[in-house]
Amino acid sequence: MNKNHYVAIMAGGIGSRFWPMSRTEYPKQFLDILNIGKTLIQSTYDRFARFIPAENIFVVTSDSYKKIVMEQLPNLNSSNILCEPSRKNTAPCVAYISYKLNQLNPDANLICAPADHLITDETAFENICLDALQFTSEIKALLTLGIKPTNPNTGYGYIQYEPLAVSNNVYKVKTFTEKPDLELAKTFVQSGDFLWNAGIFVWKIKNIITAFEKLLPEIHEVFDAEKAFFNTDKEQEAIERIYPQCVNISIDYGIMEKADNVYVFPAAFGWSDLGTWTSAYDTLEKDYLDNAVTGNNVIIIDATKNMVHADNQKLVLLQGLEDFIVVDTKDVLMICKKEKEQEIKEYVAEIKRNKGDKYI
Repeated sequence: MNKNHYVAIMAGGIGSRFWPMSRTEYPKQFLDILNIGKTLIQSTYDRFARFIPAENIFVVTSDSYKKIVMEQLPNLNSSNILCEPSRKNTAPCVAYISYKLNQLNPDANLICAPADHLITDETAFENICLDALQFTSEIKALLTLGIKPTNPNTGYGYIQYEPLAVSNNVYKVKTFTEKPDLELAKTFVQSGDFLWNAGIFVWKIKNIITAFEKLLPEIHEVFDAEKAFFNTDKEQEAIERIYPQCVNISIDYGIMEKADNVYVFPAAFGWSDLGTWTSAYDTLEKDYLDNAVTGNNVIIIDATKNMVHADNQKLVLLQGLEDFIVVDTKDVLMICKKEKEQEIKEYVAEIKRNKGDKYI
């Protein structure tokens, strides 16, 4: 394993589109969404531990989730859990690990990846990551992994790339488009020069810091001013001072869409961002009526194409529904048309207005 290879697993989100299973106090990255015996963050850690030195694996998460991370990843050094005092989107998260690593190892070559994605072909993923790390070690590039689309999904961002490769299977990025409508998504897929944005990034630390300095100078200035405290016992105090000064912005919007040295690596490794119940439905095995069920005590009669999640301790009988999401937890039952699942965030906001935080 290369001692200059690092990974930052981003695990601070609240996964509101997986409500009511995912809650603010215990979001989806810490759940076994697919009933495979591992939570999403455990699967992500194990995937990277195949080819990244254990001491070089970091998790960036919220203060309130540190205990959960320690419980679920007992082999992870507690000093490798970086705690954000507030949610400020992905740019400050990336800045935190980047400025910390720059003090620790200026030659660091970093993968930033979400904690809650599904990847079924782990060997292909490992090979692609190692190729990507090789490319960024040689070229002053900000690299993202793009997934070859299998359908015109409107829940993903899209990356358009130049037709000629600059290296083996690496292309210059032309445009980013956030979650297009169905007609535009169909056009993208048919054109053949668009990829899904997986939100997995690879770069040398010095190159992403240069990008912060140029494109997000307000974030660069606050992190740079406190850099001497990173990797000391004063680090958390420094972060408490830094975060209130950071703008709330994604790394995609703040840097990737604006930088002139952004490249994409088209890839296929059985990827899903598991961002929605329908993405879980697409991933899970189906019964003969095309229902995907997680739960050992569900009986289905004359119902088709449903996503059903229920606790093993409760008997659930489902009759007559088609294309629904049914999620039964100890205190919430949600029955929602699949076509309306992009509105689950709005439903959660409505519940918060009417019922407070009890069910959130």
